[in-house]
Amino acid sequence: MFSKIVCLLGVVAVATAQYGHDQSHGHAFSSQHISRHDGPAQVVHVKGHGHDGHGHEDHIDYYAHPKYEFEYKVSDPHTGDHKSQHESRDGDVVKGYYSLHQPDGSIRHVDYHGDKHSG
Repeated sequence: MFSKIVCLLGVVAVATAQYGHDQSHGHAFSSQHISRHDGPAQVVHVKGHGHDGHGHEDHIDYYAHPKYEFEYKVSDPHTGDHKSQHESRDGDVVKGYYSLHQPDGSIRHVDYHGDKHSG
């Protein structure tokens, strides 16, 4: 009788362990895009330290024009995480947007723009 109970408990344990694992979890998706805009190399002539003690004869100010662009997108049906963003910069002007799904089911889409005058 004891062996019948042990076998029955084993069958019940196996059956309950299988419950709920027949559903597919789906596949997550993520992507990104990055564009580099490197400027040309500049030749810099450096003088040696002067004999007057400090060696600060000329000051060279390095400035590269800031320019970039990127975007990404995430779409995960398992967690419900759906969002995307795109941004570009050319000098002092930054433009972009982001979009995401809110917990209540609505979609938030925000466009933004900034420059040296508007911040």
